[in-house]
Amino acid sequence: MANIKKLYREWLSKQPLEPKLQRDIDQQFMVDFNYNSNHLEGNTLTYGQTKLLLLFGDTIGSAPIQDYEEMKAHNVGLELMKTVAKDKDRTLSEIFIRELNQTILVRDFYKLNRDGDYRYKIKVGVYKSRPNSVITPSGDIFDYASPEETPSLMNDLLNWYRTEEERGFLSIAEVAALLHYRYIRIHPFEDGNGRIARLLVNYVLYKNDYPMIVFRADDRKNYLDALHQCDMLTGKNPSDGAHATLEQAKPLVDYLSNMLENKLTAILKLVNGEINSLVEAIDTTNQDILKAGKYSTEKDEVSEKKFTVKFTVKFTVNQEKILAMIEENPDTTVSEMAVKILISERAVKKNLQKFKSLGIIERIGADKNGYWKIKNE
Repeated sequence: MANIKKLYREWLSKQPLEPKLQRDIDQQFMVDFNYNSNHLEGNTLTYGQTKLLLLFGDTIGSAPIQDYEEMKAHNVGLELMKTVAKDKDRTLSEIFIRELNQTILVRDFYKLNRDGDYRYKIKVGVYKSRPNSVITPSGDIFDYASPEETPSLMNDLLNWYRTEEERGFLSIAEVAALLHYRYIRIHPFEDGNGRIARLLVNYVLYKNDYPMIVFRADDRKNYLDALHQCDMLTGKNPSDGAHATLEQAKPLVDYLSNMLENKLTAILKLVNGEINSLVEAIDTTNQDILKAGKYSTEKDEVSEKKFTVKFTVKFTVNQEKILAMIEENPDTTVSEMAVKILISERAVKKNLQKFKSLGIIERIGADKNGYWKIKNE
């Protein structure tokens, strides 16, 4: 915790950032957070598709239309969260959390029950009307709060948060972790609870001028393990989980503290010019990574050569589009890229040559029948 405070003070000393740098940080976080948080819930968009959708409004690929809508709506929810967090006249409330659920889910829809026997209606922004639960790896059913308990437990949660916000006894990581865990044990809505829990963590961070964090899809196991360890400490009674103590939530506190310390360390390196980009996402649907610079917290034991591609290359908008098209369709041609991006074939070829010289891509097979590959480290 002491190191987080030290890093936080240094972060505050750098404010305000130069406008372009702040804009680049915000834009990159937007892509990485939306991509990862939705992938934790099963969204199928690749990282490249997510980037093209959120930055340029393009819907390349054949993913379900619902996944595109879900990603855009989640980004609207992120912006809503940021707006409310900075509004000094608004505090965290049930009305806002309901609004957040309605925003990210867009509209009422139908969903199959666990056994696939029947469909039931998901009403957005409305607390659940039927019990919800999860099946653990051991096959046990782990119940969340009942529909009857939910209103009073949510009221308790928000009263606790507002009281703690005024008292200021807990660290930011402790408040964020307790808010996340207690909320998850209530699971107040039919759908969208995980995404809202992660938005609430960043609500706490953003409101207190900390850099926001990305719950990485490729770290899913450690994230869920932290939550499971909290469950073991609190027990199966939903009400106990909804009133978890700081000690019972310690596994998640430790997990979030580590994430926050790593983020502060990395973003200060970016601000200090030690690295040129910060991307907190790995495409879990396609392990060929689109790299403008994968996020890493590795320190002295890693040679600087390892970071050559990760941190010293900045891409133009057109270059990002070319890489995204290759990631989405390795068979794409120079002509197709030129038409889609609205640049000349000569410009496409020039950029491809640059990527090859930097070791970012390679051509597999002949020019006519081969394909492109984005290279891993």
